[in-house]
Amino acid sequence: MGDPRRLKKKFKKPAHPYQKERMVEELEFLGKYGLRNKREFWKSRTMLGKWRNIARQSRTLRREQALEVQSTLIKKLQRLGVIGPEAEFDDVLLLTVEDVLKRRLQTLVFEKGLARTIYEARQKIVHNHIQVGNKRINSPSYMVKKEEEDLITFAPSSPFITST
Repeated sequence: MGDPRRLKKKFKKPAHPYQKERMVEELEFLGKYGLRNKREFWKSRTMLGKWRNIARQSRTLRREQALEVQSTLIKKLQRLGVIGPEAEFDDVLLLTVEDVLKRRLQTLVFEKGLARTIYEARQKIVHNHIQVGNKRINSPSYMVKKEEEDLITFAPSSPFITST
């Protein structure tokens, strides 16, 4: 019998596993954003691909239905902070993987100065030293919403409160 939760993969592997240019690009992103493995990069790329696919498919729908789908997608991406408030619908198709990776909790903790390196940011998140609002989050890949961005702090029980 299978697992009752019916887990599914949240990423797609590259079609060609050994392309030097792609592998070098992936390694650069792994180092820059402190990803644990390429699977985390592939998850971000797949998430972006789904958003872009929705955007492309909405252009084939009837006008009023297309406007509804497009406005929903734009609102979601603005809430996540992936695109700005003045963004047009065509900007969704211009998004890159880097735009998605910049919204991860790990990246924002590092950029906010709560950690000296991107890897230290990951460790502090995993060890429950970081909270968003009043909620501790121990997943470095958590996509931080725009309104939550200012609420990223150390947890009250963290020993790092006194060091900053």
